[in-house]
Amino acid sequence: MKLWTIRAGRYGEQEQTCINEGLVTISWNDLPDLKKFKTRDELFEEFQKHYPDPSNVKTGINVGQVWRFVNEIANGDLVALPSKSQPTIHIGKVTGDYKYERKDKDGEVIHWRPVKWLKSIPRVEFDQDLLYSFGSLLTVSQVSRTQAAERALAMIEGKKATTKIESVSIEEVEEEFDIERIAKDQISKQLDRKFKGHGFAKLIEQILKAQGYTTQLSPPGADGGLDILASSGALGFEQPRICVQVKSTTGQVNVNILRELQGVMKNVNAEHGLLVSWSGFNGKVISEAKEKFFFIRLWTADDIIENIFTYYDKFSDEMKADLSLKRFWMLANE
Repeated sequence: MKLWTIRAGRYGEQEQTCINEGLVTISWNDLPDLKKFKTRDELFEEFQKHYPDPSNVKTGINVGQVWRFVNEIANGDLVALPSKSQPTIHIGKVTGDYKYERKDKDGEVIHWRPVKWLKSIPRVEFDQDLLYSFGSLLTVSQVSRTQAAERALAMIEGKKATTKIESVSIEEVEEEFDIERIAKDQISKQLDRKFKGHGFAKLIEQILKAQGYTTQLSPPGADGGLDILASSGALGFEQPRICVQVKSTTGQVNVNILRELQGVMKNVNAEHGLLVSWSGFNGKVISEAKEKFFFIRLWTADDIIENIFTYYDKFSDEMKADLSLKRFWMLANE
């Protein structure tokens, strides 16, 4: 059994189709039925007809991904689909051979494999070496870390992998990696270690203060669904008035928490609500939150990190001491 990373589009545009329909897919939709190609050379020749590129190396890399998707991924192998909308990795098991047929009304899913999705796991739960592999920029790639599939399966079953993980560096592999994603994963792990429970609420309050809000943080312990109150003005008497609920648990937040927040908003006369979950939200929460766009916002780990990047310079010295970061610049991928 092997573990593969398969992406759902550059911007995650096929993610919901993959999850809802039980499949993984690749693009390159101008290619015909891929079962007809018996060798990589045949596939290479056909690929060049539809996607001409002066670089044979680049074409070869893309052809290799297509070939692996059709011929090397076996039934029973595990697949990891990194979410673009949530700080999670969807893990599933391949249940059938390659299919060539339109699977969605827009005709964007043509080349696909059936998958039984097993669990969506927060990124922060994975060992760093696996996160490196999930950061590959390839559409299809094998996760070749030590006992990768066995460790992923253990996580699905709620067990802790016992394999000793060797430290890795990006230079150890030939693939290109999403450096920004890797940096965010490292910061996420540090935040997860240092800001648990009430400490997590204090971090969110720090962001809101840096944004210019006057805040009131609930003391540690039971809070009745109210962690932070935030509002504008020196004394906090101006609008908007925001009710904030913070969840640092490892599981995705369900819709009952969202509805609880709406009830608390009414009790404290807050016009707006902010629901923060380190591990993201299930589909029902996301769907209902869209209907409350003008009243409620959802923050995941990625939203928190982006806000930290934006407002870090305005953090208190105490918070900077607890969360020491250094800004650096690099050329963007073109």
